[in-house]
Amino acid sequence: MSVTTQQLVEELQIFGLECEEAQTEKLAELCVLYGQNKEGMVDELVAFCTSTQKDCVTAETLNSFEHEFLSKRFSRARHQASKNSRHAGARDIVSIQELIEVEEEEETLLNSYSTPSKGSQKRDITTPETPLTRRKVSTRSPHQLLSPSSFSPSATPSQKYNLRNNRGEVVTSFGSAQGVSWSGRGGAGIISLKVLGYSESLTGTYKSMFQKLPDIREVLTCKIEELGSELKEHYKIEAFTPVLVPAQESVTLLGQIGCDSNGKLNNKSVILEGDREHSSGAQVPVDLSELKEYSLFPGQVVVMEGINTTGRKLVATKLYEGVPLPFYQPTEEDGDFEQNMVLVACGPYTTSDSITYDPLLDLIWVINRDRPDVCILFGPFLDTKHDQVENCLLTSPFEDVFKQCLRTIIEGTRSSSGSHLVFVPSLRDVHHEPVYPQPPFSYSDLPPEDRKRVLFVSDPCSLSINGVVFGLTSTDLLFHIGAEEVSSSSRTSDRFSRILKHILTQRSYYPLYPPQEDMAIDYEHFYAYAQLPATPDVFIIPSELRYFVKDVLGCVCVNPGRLTKGQVGGTYGRLYLRRQTTEDSEGRRSPCVAVQVVRI
Repeated sequence: MSVTTQQLVEELQIFGLECEEAQTEKLAELCVLYGQNKEGMVDELVAFCTSTQKDCVTAETLNSFEHEFLSKRFSRARHQASKNSRHAGARDIVSIQELIEVEEEEETLLNSYSTPSKGSQKRDITTPETPLTRRKVSTRSPHQLLSPSSFSPSATPSQKYNLRNNRGEVVTSFGSAQGVSWSGRGGAGIISLKVLGYSESLTGTYKSMFQKLPDIREVLTCKIEELGSELKEHYKIEAFTPVLVPAQESVTLLGQIGCDSNGKLNNKSVILEGDREHSSGAQVPVDLSELKEYSLFPGQVVVMEGINTTGRKLVATKLYEGVPLPFYQPTEEDGDFEQNMVLVACGPYTTSDSITYDPLLDLIWVINRDRPDVCILFGPFLDTKHDQVENCLLTSPFEDVFKQCLRTIIEGTRSSSGSHLVFVPSLRDVHHEPVYPQPPFSYSDLPPEDRKRVLFVSDPCSLSINGVVFGLTSTDLLFHIGAEEVSSSSRTSDRFSRILKHILTQRSYYPLYPPQEDMAIDYEHFYAYAQLPATPDVFIIPSELRYFVKDVLGCVCVNPGRLTKGQVGGTYGRLYLRRQTTEDSEGRRSPCVAVQVVRI
């Protein structure tokens, strides 16, 4: 029997509890979501309000009631049901719910061949105007959708995570957050999502591990020549000199930074590998003693000015700064918008000492509460570094665990928020292909009603959200380049800003060469799919390093951190977008008005 708002108001009036009309509608939704009748739900709510000394039902009270009482009670019921039914197989709340649905469908089929009785009906009679749909699964709680006990024998919640007392704390902010309402329109807004590509976008799997050394050399050479041409035109350089030609006067050289040994780059081991056209790929050691400021890393394409009297060592006197690409210009196809809220989060989505995915369920609760227009979720969803994965303790295939996580996110946000979901894979996703660029996830079980709001993209990816370009990558670029960079500065220099500036001016999502040992890069596809098509308006770059928000060359760069850090909760990010229709006298203004990094 369905619960109406009028019935709930009457029940609340018995106990003298006031409730706004909007909140009674929310309470009716909770009755359906958690399978409660009006008396049971009101009794629980009155007990909760009495224990917390609340005399009025507000939106905040209802959110706390759902998060602190209803969801936890159903979580305990799920574990108890699993414990009591071990002798009968892996029966849990999900399987029981599915059996009930099958039973109800069979009953509906039988009823269609019989005359309805005059007594009370167990199910509502449907008419052509109100057809029966099979979206009953969308009303399930995320706690019912995800069943850790079905794939792990030790699905015990993390004590440290549950004992945290700083949830919802804003740890860093950017822009003007005053007057910003951190809530979107969910599925009600008009959202245009479009994947941009340097030449095209990566949409499916490909054969890897077939590349030859000459093919890698060809890709690196093309990158040097392309960036060299741009720098030559920008700085009005007449011509480049071969790196091994002796010269008594100052010369300008083009090449790629390298290291003269297998160790870490330092100021004494820098070499410049020339381009093919001018230097035939020859190398020359570089003396940096005359440079007051520099920041270099292996694989960086540079233009240097200096003196090479013997042809065997270049004494560098000037280092030309890189030039970023122009920003993307929105078209009519991108649509128009007043404002949008975007939520970004990066895995792991469960703590290292538990496989219950409590942080993921809390994130779904945040999505349903704030109803962002777009949610961008980065892997790993099932982390290769998790103890139960490394020790082979899971009882289900990795692919099945991932699909259960995906199903929980998609169906858990369908009815309450309807937000657009963007999934970005990670090289740490144990079930997915560990090659870079990484193809999108494949999910053949995606329901038809969700196909318009769910998008699977590659790593890396340039995504346009109503004309605002997001650069997305789950690879820890900050850590990789930071471990290899050598720099010198006469003033205080921000390391993160330097690295981000390198990425934007090198026009590549992974400009480091040789790459980190755990990076398997297919350079043929790297050249096609891992280049920046334009300077992004927003660059999301999750990292193990400390969260931050920075404006670098007009691009808002965000490290939202990871949703979990070991055994404790981590952070996620939320962005407020408002595209400027016309440029004022100050020039371009970023469409990203405000950013916050928040603890889960």
